[in-house]
Amino acid sequence: MKKILKIALTATAFAVTVSFAGISTLSADSLTVVSWGGSYTKSQVEAYHKPFMKKTGIKINSEDYNGGMAQVKAQVESGKVVWDVVDLEYHDVVRGCDEGLLEEMDLSMLPPAPDGTPAKQDFIKGTLHECAVATIVWTTIYAYDKTKFKGMVPKTMADFFNIATFPGKRAMRKKPKSNLEMALMGDGVRAEDVYEMLSTKAGVDRAFRKLDTIKDHMVWWEAGAQPPQLLADGEVAMATAYNGRIFNAVATENKPFEIVWDGQVWDLDLWAIPKGAKNKANAMKFIAYSTDTKRLADQASWISYGPARKSSASMIGNHAISGVNMLPHMPTAPANFKNALKNDFEFWADHDDELTERFNNWLAK
Repeated sequence: MKKILKIALTATAFAVTVSFAGISTLSADSLTVVSWGGSYTKSQVEAYHKPFMKKTGIKINSEDYNGGMAQVKAQVESGKVVWDVVDLEYHDVVRGCDEGLLEEMDLSMLPPAPDGTPAKQDFIKGTLHECAVATIVWTTIYAYDKTKFKGMVPKTMADFFNIATFPGKRAMRKKPKSNLEMALMGDGVRAEDVYEMLSTKAGVDRAFRKLDTIKDHMVWWEAGAQPPQLLADGEVAMATAYNGRIFNAVATENKPFEIVWDGQVWDLDLWAIPKGAKNKANAMKFIAYSTDTKRLADQASWISYGPARKSSASMIGNHAISGVNMLPHMPTAPANFKNALKNDFEFWADHDDELTERFNNWLAK
């Protein structure tokens, strides 16, 4: 399961050497880092940016964006690249790299684990890409307001689509990704069969028919901060959401929300560098720093997203504010991972355009 971060580096009269085994002061250049805002960016600010600023003297400012490759593509194709580091979902990394919109990563700069294990062995399989380095495992779940239901409560993905038994408005992200997968699982398709089904016209038709059953009860969201707010305001009874946003609302704001893990669609977020970024060297240094073992474990103390490094898991402790033990709230915790669907990055890299067009046409009807 996010702010444009501008890192303004005050010019100095000298340049110094940087080693990410022990970072010294960076020469002053301008660096822009882009992320998703809200509690997600706060976790990055606390875990990455503040210690990075303290270590280097570099000022970091934050601002939101809502994901996708459109802005990156526009900058690259115009030759006016103003972003240096951007937080992307994996399918956007795959597309962006294939289309030449992202720089290749110097993975040799990534620091080893504390026990000396090389970074390439320490990162969870599939989290390093030639054009990106993962930070977190996150997931799209659905959550409900416990005050809306007495007695029987939602427990499965099918319950999200069951308006008769569990009345009330629903909220979903205004994109086909995850919605189509959840629709099929809500219609009885096993998680392991979802993408095989979605690869057929009949499967896509079936997913949209299932979405039809709740379309009249739907509120659409675009930014990650919206689902917990929609629940808190009583506008919806259930909402799909990034798990970390719901956790934060419960842990830090005492909201009466409950996560349903059944049918969760898990994913990765990764740092990438737009092609032609003016400060590629410093961008890579920031990425190397923010993805070391300690920084990824520190982020998990602010939001319930799993670190991309294996060595970070043993360092995960309690929530920085509420003191809640964070391990049971990770998407990959055994109790939460029983019926989980891994987002098929290649599927969405290949089919995003056509399914988004159909989704937008469906919305307009």
